[in-house]
Amino acid sequence: MITDECLRPPVLRPGDTVMLVSPSGPTRPERVARGVELLTGWGLRPVLAPNAYARRGYLAGDDALRAADLNTAFADPEVRGVICTRGGYGAQRVVDLIDMVAVRRDPKVVAGFSDITALQFALWRGARLAGVHGPGAAWLDERLPLRSAESLHAALMTTEPVTVAATPDEETFAVRVPGRAVGPLLGGNLCLITASIGTPDMPDLTGAVLLIEEVQEPPYKVDRMLTHLRRAGVLDGVAGVAVGQFTECADGWDTTVTDVLTECLGDLGVPVLGGLPVGHGVGQLTVPVGTRATLDADAGTLTVSPAVR
Repeated sequence: MITDECLRPPVLRPGDTVMLVSPSGPTRPERVARGVELLTGWGLRPVLAPNAYARRGYLAGDDALRAADLNTAFADPEVRGVICTRGGYGAQRVVDLIDMVAVRRDPKVVAGFSDITALQFALWRGARLAGVHGPGAAWLDERLPLRSAESLHAALMTTEPVTVAATPDEETFAVRVPGRAVGPLLGGNLCLITASIGTPDMPDLTGAVLLIEEVQEPPYKVDRMLTHLRRAGVLDGVAGVAVGQFTECADGWDTTVTDVLTECLGDLGVPVLGGLPVGHGVGQLTVPVGTRATLDADAGTLTVSPAVR
């Protein structure tokens, strides 16, 4: 049973050091340089983890290196925030190596999305640490306009609640079941949620508002993942479902990803709100995860308590 209790790290303030880590896939220096510029403009002091640019095939270096960078960030009292450079793949391979004692002793805000969902789940399991689902430091201006930067800044450097409104510009806007739900917001990338089933990190979502988003998965694969969640009992007892961006999720069949989401979520008997600009799409906005959320499908809004204090 999910409760509203969570560990909130301190809000980031000008002058704070944030460490840029790569727990998943390899990244490119020119993309990270733009993120460094952005963070510096907010008055933060971004520093690269020792192995931030490491590479081993599709991984940002060996598992031991990626885990070491995370533990270095969590253990260093000078580091006040941990910003993941990108997602990709690989976080699940290192989460069991995280020093949760250090995380609980000196909680820090962790920001990222996509494959970082696995890291957020692990930190929730090991420390009940609230986090931030938002863009990483490998910044791409073409996908992340000013409003995306402002949204991440607000989630990291203010203690105001975050409200995201559904927008007709999003493909999933038509996915909606009326009603209002309240509970901790948990979830993120649908692939990673599904891959967490059967692991210690899969939370009991009873009473929670589930956040889902995805990229480059055709409708039949989205159907497969949601059906798996249903058959595994993961969706039993959820308070509501917040549907973010399902970006480039199309194939040659007539059935759309909106059709799939409506069919697989529409009969759960809980409020469902699609059209939220949260995920891999253009204009991605940031939301806290692990904190109390109000999903109002009638008003078309998701309001989330801050991840920081």
